[in-house]
Amino acid sequence: MSQRRIAVVVGALFFFQLITFLIGSSLVERYLDGDAGKSTLTIGVLLEMCAGLAVVAIGILMYQILRPVHRQLALAYPTLRIVEFAVSAILAIYLLSQLEEFPNHLLWVYIPTGIGGLILNYLLYISRIVPRPIAVLGLVGYSLLLLIVPLDLLGAIDENSAAGLALLAPGGLYEFVVLPIWLITKGFRPPMVSTA
Repeated sequence: MSQRRIAVVVGALFFFQLITFLIGSSLVERYLDGDAGKSTLTIGVLLEMCAGLAVVAIGILMYQILRPVHRQLALAYPTLRIVEFAVSAILAIYLLSQLEEFPNHLLWVYIPTGIGGLILNYLLYISRIVPRPIAVLGLVGYSLLLLIVPLDLLGAIDENSAAGLALLAPGGLYEFVVLPIWLITKGFRPPMVSTA
């Protein structure tokens, strides 16, 4: 697959995983609120798992692009996306078997997501295959995502509060608007460095 095609597919996968996750999580919430039956819960979980598979595909495709920049870190990125999917799958099994969400379930997903995102954007920054401001936005966004985990667990902030959502906003802007639109419309530039 050409780099241009990979860029378009990765951009589209970012949108796909957002849409499937949002629909899936809204169905799960309907069940947990008592407004829907178990079939709605099952469909919601399956949609969330589709989003997780899209995340894994993003990691695998990006490895092909990032490998010339730094082979070890490039491999760490899809590895962490697989870990992210595995954590999500375990939480989904818990939800389907116990019919309730695991406490702080999203926080456990944020850890591999945040670390993987920092690796991705470090490689994007040093290689300049996308404009550096995009990589900086990603570094800020994923740093704030990781910051939410201890703050929420310690009770200093709630991820669903206004402050929590404000901390999530830069990562959301990066992952669901800026990066995918850039990849679909512009693609990757040739790498400026190789530290493999």
